[in-house]
Amino acid sequence: MLATAGALPAGPAWSYEFKWDGVRVLALFAGGAPDLFARSGAVVTSAYPEIADLRLPEGTLLDGEMVVLDAAGRPSFTALAERMHVREHGRAARLAVTLPVTYMIFDLLFLDGHDCTGLPYQLRRERLEQLGLAGPHWMVPPVFTDGTATAEAARENSLEGVVAKRNNSVYLPGRRSTDWVKVKFDRTGDYVVGGWRSGVRKLGGLLVGVPTPDGLAFRGRVGGGIGAVAEKELLAELEPLAQRNSPFAPGAVPREDSRGAHWVRPELVVEVRYGNRTPDGRLRFPRYLRLRDDKTPDECVEEDDDGR
Repeated sequence: MLATAGALPAGPAWSYEFKWDGVRVLALFAGGAPDLFARSGAVVTSAYPEIADLRLPEGTLLDGEMVVLDAAGRPSFTALAERMHVREHGRAARLAVTLPVTYMIFDLLFLDGHDCTGLPYQLRRERLEQLGLAGPHWMVPPVFTDGTATAEAARENSLEGVVAKRNNSVYLPGRRSTDWVKVKFDRTGDYVVGGWRSGVRKLGGLLVGVPTPDGLAFRGRVGGGIGAVAEKELLAELEPLAQRNSPFAPGAVPREDSRGAHWVRPELVVEVRYGNRTPDGRLRFPRYLRLRDDKTPDECVEEDDDGR
């Protein structure tokens, strides 16, 4: 189930959780250590060996966020990025010591073979808390009833934002719903990379857009935020996707942006922080944040800058 961006709702019909800057992970228990799955459905069990000791009845399915906490106890996506793509067991085990993850468990979808998705959120949450899931690398983070206070606490602790959940809402697998509302403190969006250009360094900027029936709609050139490590990671993903023709809609990319561009198949999704959007849709002051290999290009649907 996915949240919809919007203004923070208020009232007794809602509960509030912190928004964690990590990656979504489902944990399925079929006897023994859990099998872990990314949003895409990819098996990521080998990436997080710390979670192997978590035990629950067979037929239990949890939903949560995998994070790496810094020395101040705040999520660091930069640190998590070193963990999330690792599949080699030896390296994953070493990183589990130096950059341990914490599984923030926030929902209970099945318990002992019984489907809980049709239960209201508040009851699912109560049953989740009754499981006593407090361990060295997993926890059930707190839930609150005061949205304004939750948002203030999230800001004070430099967290990404808040998620409000309607107390009587059921869990809708794979669907985005207004019963869950996410409030981010920064404007961010997920965009498809259609090309890149060289600059002072080999990768000077990404050409990004959103899917339309005619090709990608151009949203600008993103050069800020691409450090040496990110440049290496991005080029490793982009170079195999090279193609001769632009994937953008005809005439969408201005000549000054398309000059010297390396076009790629529109398969790579990145998250971008930006100030706002111009009337023609261009991102103002964009900065690269991270690769989103847990998202497909079709999921890159823009929301209004006011969160609607």
